[in-house]
Amino acid sequence: MPMDPVRFLRSEPTMAFPHGRLIAQRDRQHYVLAPDGWTALGTTRPNGPAPITRQDAEDLCEHEGWDLHLLDEVPGDPGRVARSGP
Repeated sequence: MPMDPVRFLRSEPTMAFPHGRLIAQRDRQHYVLAPDGWTALGTTRPNGPAPITRQDAEDLCEHEGWDLHLLDEVPGDPGRVARSGP
């Protein structure tokens, strides 16, 4: 089974986000999870977020009431060519 290419991070808590924000890294791109899906942050890793496990990311989604399938929908690197077919 191939290693999951997505890494999850959790931002530091703020007044607006007391449990932090969920950030995902796939290839060179970083994304933050918002109620309407993943928003690109850019290729530079934001300061402060700590790496977390997939299980921790699932726990954060459950706490926020977000669908766990969002963790499988992190966009890919827009510069990467998608492979089609089997």
